[in-house]
Amino acid sequence: MEEFLRLTTELKNNILEDSIDRYLNGKKYDRKNHDDFEEIKEITIPLFERIEKWETDAQSIVHQIPLFPNQIENTKDNLEILMLHSFFHDVRKKRFMELYHSVLYNLDIILDQTNK
Repeated sequence: MEEFLRLTTELKNNILEDSIDRYLNGKKYDRKNHDDFEEIKEITIPLFERIEKWETDAQSIVHQIPLFPNQIENTKDNLEILMLHSFFHDVRKKRFMELYHSVLYNLDIILDQTNK
């Protein structure tokens, strides 16, 4: 459980916060540029692996955390989508922020209610 909480904190403080910073302040990458694609691929492969590990760990201890299995899956999906949108800036800010707040809410629920 401790490792899962550390991983949840890492997702929140690193991947989620880096994504919003990249969306608001970072470079806009071109989907059609092969060099941009390769650069993003190098950056995101380890992040996708961390997110996948988080989901697997969360599903294995679902009875100990305050989320349902579908919420875990949706959080994973939303975080992956959010991360990709942060590179391409291809959604409106409102939609990006909805994804951000959805993921943040679920990660905060886990961190707040399992640390009690």
